[in-house]
Amino acid sequence: QVQLVESGGGLVQAGGSLRLSCAASTRTFSIYGMGWFRQAPGKEREFVAAISGSGVSTRYADSVKGRFTISRDNAKNTVYLQMNSLKPEDTAVYYCAATRFRDGNVYYGVNAYGYWGQGTQVTVSS
Repeated sequence: QVQLVESGGGLVQAGGSLRLSCAASTRTFSIYGMGWFRQAPGKEREFVAAISGSGVSTRYADSVKGRFTISRDNAKNTVYLQMNSLKPEDTAVYYCAATRFRDGNVYYGVNAYGYWGQGTQVTVSS
């Protein structure tokens, strides 16, 4: 089992920045690809970014490409999402997730993830 705890959400003005963190409780963190998803009220959960177990490979949704950066520190069992140039449409609950496949690859589909955090609210005011 992998337990995930997100932190770093909050209220920010448009154009501002936030950094989300996700701490994982597993001794084998590097074998899991990790991802960030978000869900706005009345909408389905959507992919934001993903990173391979080694941290070498990343993937982003088109809507955040060039503004968000995913990274990980395997020594600290933590994955990060740096969010810059935030827009009101980025407002959502952001979830950290670990893949169900212990192969360290990058996945962007919701169904590829078997472990989820509780979510952290990000609100961007205009």
